[in-house]
Amino acid sequence: MMSKKKYPQWILFSLVVIGVALYVMPLYFSFISALKSNGEIMRDPTAMPKNWLNFDNFVFLFSKTSYPQAFLNSVFLTVASELAILFVIPMTAYGIARGNKKVTPILYTVFLAAMIIPFQVFMIALFKELKVLGLYGNFGGPIMIYLSGSIPFGVLLFTSFLKTIPFEIEEAATIDGCGVFHTFWRIIFPLLKPVTASMIILNGLNIWNDFLMPMLVLPSHRAKTVNVEIFAFIDQFASRWDVVFAGVVCGLVPVFIVFVSLQKYFVKGLTTGAAKG
Repeated sequence: MMSKKKYPQWILFSLVVIGVALYVMPLYFSFISALKSNGEIMRDPTAMPKNWLNFDNFVFLFSKTSYPQAFLNSVFLTVASELAILFVIPMTAYGIARGNKKVTPILYTVFLAAMIIPFQVFMIALFKELKVLGLYGNFGGPIMIYLSGSIPFGVLLFTSFLKTIPFEIEEAATIDGCGVFHTFWRIIFPLLKPVTASMIILNGLNIWNDFLMPMLVLPSHRAKTVNVEIFAFIDQFASRWDVVFAGVVCGLVPVFIVFVSLQKYFVKGLTTGAAKG
């Protein structure tokens, strides 16, 4: 019988350091570039800024470009999509987890099967459907796409977590006269806080960082979202990399705020459902 190999601690620590460096370096490079002029970036991209209090790029970004409107568009699109996701998916998962009908396992299998279908397969049909429904060229289109795209994994995550909640809690609520809707939102949903935080972070990152959908669906003659607007800076301002990196840094701020606020629930929400699912 082969014995397990024990690796020295310094090897494992070195791998961790390399992984952290690979993750942190792009963030560090974006931050120092946002504080430098375009000339400094072109001369030596890795050099430190000459003036650490140089905020001219941010002033230009918010006063001379459409970035503020794009930022608000991203906030609205992310928040509206998250609200739709958190209203539909938990109730769908609850119906599957607590349903006793024979069709429930079939529906659950359909949701899981949808996770393996690539977006490119139905992309053209999806855009045609958006035009038929009048959702092309407005925020309704991407919101519906983000909602439908989040359902398969969301149902899997919430259903797995719901299995850890004793059914006796709902029975007690029913005895007290609570209906199904009231029982779910007032009693069960507060218990789903860890998995809800995980869904907010995962979907929020996906929606906030998405480039393809806003680029294709939203109207081209107005400010779109943060990433699309940053991409437009490359041609609009003759490759003003200082403005581009200023926009990148500003776009990272909401991501860090949300993650720091919810990170204590994030791992718990993923691991609890995985252990029971």
